Amino acid sequence: MVDTLSITLAQLNQSVGDIAGNAAAMLAARSRAAGADLIVFPEMQLIGYPPEDLVLKPALIERAAAQLEAMAKATSGGGPAMLVGSVFVVDGQLHNGIALLDGGKVAAVRFKHELPNYGTFDEVRLFQPGPLPEPIVFKGVMIGLPICEDIWHPDVCRHLANFGAELLICINGSPYEIDKDTLRIDGVAKRRAVDTGLPLAYLNRVGGQDELVFDGASFVVNGDGNLAVQMKDWEEQEVTTRWTRTATGWRCDQGEIARLADHPEDIYCAMVLALRDYVDRNKFPGVVLGLSGGIDSAICAAIAADALGPERVWSVMLPSRFTSQLSLDLATECARMIGCKYETIPINPAVVAFDQMLSGTFADKDVDITEENVQSRIRGVTLMAISNKFGPMLLTTGNKSEMSVGYATIYGDMAGGYNPLKDAYKLTVFAISEWRNRHKPRIGLGPDGPVMPEGIITRPPSAELRPDQKDSDSLPEYPVLDGILLGLVEHEKSVDQLVAEGFTRETVVRIERLLNVAEYKRRQAPPGVKLGTRNFGRDRRYPITNAFRSG
Repeated sequence: MVDTLSITLAQLNQSVGDIAGNAAAMLAARSRAAGADLIVFPEMQLIGYPPEDLVLKPALIERAAAQLEAMAKATSGGGPAMLVGSVFVVDGQLHNGIALLDGGKVAAVRFKHELPNYGTFDEVRLFQPGPLPEPIVFKGVMIGLPICEDIWHPDVCRHLANFGAELLICINGSPYEIDKDTLRIDGVAKRRAVDTGLPLAYLNRVGGQDELVFDGASFVVNGDGNLAVQMKDWEEQEVTTRWTRTATGWRCDQGEIARLADHPEDIYCAMVLALRDYVDRNKFPGVVLGLSGGIDSAICAAIAADALGPERVWSVMLPSRFTSQLSLDLATECARMIGCKYETIPINPAVVAFDQMLSGTFADKDVDITEENVQSRIRGVTLMAISNKFGPMLLTTGNKSEMSVGYATIYGDMAGGYNPLKDAYKLTVFAISEWRNRHKPRIGLGPDGPVMPEGIITRPPSAELRPDQKDSDSLPEYPVLDGILLGLVEHEKSVDQLVAEGFTRETVVRIERLLNVAEYKRRQAPPGVKLGTRNFGRDRRYPITNAFRSG
């Protein structure tokens, strides 16, 4: 029986499928925490989260089990015990679980009871739920080990408390969503702590994984609901917490309370970290993107510079005969402010060639959106040629407002490997652009000062595919459009509900129709980081062929 404990919370990144690399990083963290009694790692830290169908590969399961045994042996000579999240097989069934490695062996294993099956999560498809878990005993202390979703419902923590748990350690793979850190602390963790009277350490992973990004922001709350420790968001961090047995139970000593990123800094950091890990883990030397003189491409170039460093960003202006001198000047100045590579490749020779090539087929047909789309696709081909020849991944720059209503050219400006703005509405683009021009993110590798001319932020948006074109020629003003889309996409509201909120029926019906008919485009769009509660893809899964309309 001990009266004090030192527990290191290791808020680490992880690489899905890199079992040896993840294990090496954990063992290195353990070496740095040599004076602690116990070091804890996030959910599925050994194999990476979310593993999706990788866990259906027997070879992965076998390798993870062997690596866990090897890690356990590292605890035979003293030093901190380890709590390691991984995948486990019992009677042929897969479980998401956590193992205590102590004294040179796997001393205990507990399984996740509540499996999330909503939004981006489909664990029910892959795993079997474990039984309501019993606490483990470590140095005579009864420790409850709820895993992620287990604390979003009251049953697991209550069961652990009733079974004699003296403190709770919850490992997580909780993806970022806007305002989710407040929900985790105030809406969930404090409730469980107060409900059980037990202190709760909440450890989350950090880093990007395809369309998800994990913000870290781990913390400890005591049994009275007071926040004892707040770790950083968006960065790896290892913090050793001190715990004391008191007359009323265990309590975590007061530690550092880090400042979490405010809005919209949090959104910007999510984009930066997600892009950084996507590019680096897929081993691209950098990125290339079209820089048009508009706000979407400008902020994408800034995000890329903050993610990778300006030297790994290649921007290309692809002017047509409709491109204004203002666009040329703004793009040039934007690239200079960011410090990235910049060049100009006019597309008119290719446009003329396509006009000649199609002149017979298009004879007696009026010029329409077809010719506009040809320009966009020529730009896409040009940028992909640079990507193929030199290796950088092509970034696309369309925002969620445009993707919602199909205001994007498939195989044109939608061509590419990743889109930082995929889940960002146009008003969000304005907000993060204004923020980045005044601040540099803590995790940013780009320049300290502004990253785009103010003229890019204030000019009316335009695709510049025909004379004097503006987005508002074919779309409502963005405050109206985004308001309607928030209702239709994020909240599944009907036309009647939105009309009751003050939008005109004609506009809402038109936007709903555009939203529905653009589904086939979105299915072919590149991945991009999830920011809100309903990103296109795993959160919002609509049939392409769909006759239902709400109004």
